[in-house]
Amino acid sequence: MKKRKNPDADLRSYHTVFMQIGVLITLIIFIIAFRMELTGEATQVYVLDEQEVIEMEEIIQTQHIETPPPPPRPPVPVEVPNDEIIEDIDFQIDAELSLSGPMDLPPPPAQEEEEPEEDFFVVVEQMPELIGGLAELQSRIRYPEMARRAGIEGRVYVQFIVNERGEVEDPRVIRGIGGGCDEEAIRAVQQAQFRPGMQRGRPVRVQYSLPIVFRLQN
Repeated sequence: MKKRKNPDADLRSYHTVFMQIGVLITLIIFIIAFRMELTGEATQVYVLDEQEVIEMEEIIQTQHIETPPPPPRPPVPVEVPNDEIIEDIDFQIDAELSLSGPMDLPPPPAQEEEEPEEDFFVVVEQMPELIGGLAELQSRIRYPEMARRAGIEGRVYVQFIVNERGEVEDPRVIRGIGGGCDEEAIRAVQQAQFRPGMQRGRPVRVQYSLPIVFRLQN
């Protein structure tokens, strides 16, 4: 035989009521908590230290004046006894001054040597002319074997004097390439003949220069 439960003793029927009461109490506690003035610790007041003010003072540089050294002390006089005999010095002047005789004079200053004046012209009314032309002079060139083996090419400039007879004097290389080409250029120029330069209708010595070309044939 089953026992019937007492409806007053059944807690399930009050579950909803208890839940509502609990929620209501919780809300009341939160409202009271928010409305309460929360008193915390005392607010700390930070006091800033007064900043130090640094003043820059201009330092005036003092000049160091050097004082001159004191003058040296004068020498202490030394007493000389009165009984000391001072010897007399005899000056014998036997020479007689003769104004009529020859006087010794200093040697004359050395004269500077004058540089010899150039006896040639650089530019004249009619410049020297190479007889046969430069092509004929180039045909006389024998290419040096040393320069051929080394593959040396270029121009050799020879400077010289063409005298009144159209002959070459004092040839010298002013720009060379080496390898024996300089010597060959001088040899060829020495054999050249010129029509002399003319100045005021007469032949004169003229400075002249020629380029001698050395070029290998492929």
